[in-house]
Amino acid sequence: MKVLTYQYNGQKAVGILKKDGSEVVPVNYLGCGLLNMTEFIASMTEQKQAKLEKNAELMLGIPLSDVRILSPIVHPKQDVICLGINYYAHAEEAARFHDEAFGGERPQPIYFSKRVNRAVGDGEEIDGHFDIVEGLDYEAELAVIIGKDAKNVAEKDAFSYVFGYTILNDISARNLQTSHKQWYFGKSLDDFTPIGPWIVTKNEFENPPALPIRSYVNGELRQDSNTGLMINGIAKVISQLSQGMTLQAGSIIAMGTPAGVGMGFDPPKFLKAGDEVICEIEGIGRITNKVR
Repeated sequence: MKVLTYQYNGQKAVGILKKDGSEVVPVNYLGCGLLNMTEFIASMTEQKQAKLEKNAELMLGIPLSDVRILSPIVHPKQDVICLGINYYAHAEEAARFHDEAFGGERPQPIYFSKRVNRAVGDGEEIDGHFDIVEGLDYEAELAVIIGKDAKNVAEKDAFSYVFGYTILNDISARNLQTSHKQWYFGKSLDDFTPIGPWIVTKNEFENPPALPIRSYVNGELRQDSNTGLMINGIAKVISQLSQGMTLQAGSIIAMGTPAGVGMGFDPPKFLKAGDEVICEIEGIGRITNKVR
């Protein structure tokens, strides 16, 4: 099931995309009087989800062409949790670019957070902040959406806490990221978190999902990998994080990016104003954004 946040006649709402992709069925048509995606996710059970998915196919919806698709979670409740250097080939290219910042042994996953005042949706522009940014980069990532509060979760149970998956472009300012010795500022400028176009529920995939993941800049294929090649998998990450903190329903975990980012080329291929970036994951969709 694909669940999205959209705007129609000036109103923002949560809807379910019909299987043929033609119409959006508002969840309030289906008896869910919820205003945002985080509330919707927190209210879901497997039984409710199955009923909604079945009933949505029977309802008359709104043509997809008539709505504006927003980021599925426009205003995350908490910072996005991100994994750094979680594909082997990306680890190699990152160390070549800046060994002090990205090199060295990693016996444990690298976690950092990304502040998101407002997540950018499919088709929206990204502010490059070129007054302070040099080395604007893209990172196509699989994002895991937590479906219920998770604390002290065993790895074998981890996927029972997953609601679904979406695409996240972890826009990064490499000069800020490397100069500050930590990555928070260089990852957290306004517009630096495109997410979308929707969330696909976990029942559409195997556990863990092994999905082709790619990015394009101005039509040029840059990243081309598979989410099955992560160093640290979804179950390990959910279990490890939940030992010391509660992952609330609606939490977003960005699982890292494969090789092919701008800093990995010689010379680097960083983004500039006017560039179009597409991030896609098979089985989920694609998100397209231009830099301004």
